[in-house]
Amino acid sequence: MNKYSKASLLPTQRQIHWFSFVNSVVIVVLLMGVLILLFMRHLKNDLKKYSSGDEEQDKEVGWKYVHGDVFRCPSRMALFCGILGTGTQLLTIICLLFLLAFFGVLYPYSRGTLSTSLVLFSILTAPIAGYNASSFFGQFFETGWEKCVLLSGILYTGPLFITMFLLNTISVSIGATTALPFGTIVVIILAYTFIAIPLLAFGGIMGYRFRSKFQAPSATKISPREIPSLTWSRKTPGQMLIAGLLPFSAIVLELHSLYATVWSYKILTLPSILFMTFVLLVVLTSLLSVGLTYIQLAVEDHQWWWRSIWRGGSVAILMFGYCIYYYSRSNMSGFMQSTFFFCYNFLFCYALFLMLATISFRSSWLFVQHIYNAVKSE
Repeated sequence: MNKYSKASLLPTQRQIHWFSFVNSVVIVVLLMGVLILLFMRHLKNDLKKYSSGDEEQDKEVGWKYVHGDVFRCPSRMALFCGILGTGTQLLTIICLLFLLAFFGVLYPYSRGTLSTSLVLFSILTAPIAGYNASSFFGQFFETGWEKCVLLSGILYTGPLFITMFLLNTISVSIGATTALPFGTIVVIILAYTFIAIPLLAFGGIMGYRFRSKFQAPSATKISPREIPSLTWSRKTPGQMLIAGLLPFSAIVLELHSLYATVWSYKILTLPSILFMTFVLLVVLTSLLSVGLTYIQLAVEDHQWWWRSIWRGGSVAILMFGYCIYYYSRSNMSGFMQSTFFFCYNFLFCYALFLMLATISFRSSWLFVQHIYNAVKSE
């Protein structure tokens, strides 16, 4: 164990990791500077204009025009809340895994411990998904919370079980050692059936029972306001590109090291650097979500709920594109290697999509509440 740890701490390896971290910090600082300038020069002036009650100046405040539409619930609200519940659960699991890594319980050359921890945490954190989904849904609707709790339980677990069943079937058919024993599969299924599902339902019941009724700063209009024509950079694809490209460029070097650890023969035993990179990714996602939400509202586009989800998850889409590039440059070949590589990367990127989408929406949600609570209600 010591020789692997020492190998990962060689000057060249440490230099690469620290360069990646410094690159991420520089991007975060620059982005924070741009956002501070944006808010100080524009948003602060907008709030002053509206608070002063000057009707002639108020017409310049574009985001104020949509005050009666920004808190309108989007379509497919149950699915929306299911994403929030699942994303919060996955974020909790990641934090617990980092905690184990800091205490020396997890290390890259003992992947059995990682698999066991993932299964255990997935079961124990099931009530977090149910609670977050039903509590947010219950702020707006009195009935139908059961559907969003169900969706929070299958949005990630469903594709996970299907993918693992496919991979295990392939392993058994060719006699590979990666196949899970039948007894292990039965134990996992029983654990999810008799522990995870009841915990998910319990979390959903508690979330709905202790929900708080949402009070919008202004009444929601009966008919939604018409959205003006937008340039490509202010539509969903353009904002996804902006919101995904900056965080991806900040973590791409560390992402390469992570891929080399999982799929090649390099050993990564610097969880602190990986954790700081993850924190920077979260910060970048939050900052970009807030900034792009303000830009979206400023042009009187009030459909920001689902837009924030796609903006946050766009980083994961670019990461899956990078995994295709990594595979093309690697020595991997054959049906089994290709299937395992792309299936595992799909699960990883999908989990990241749900996590970052949740972070993106929560950041935008707090920001939108703040700016509309700051103005005087008419």
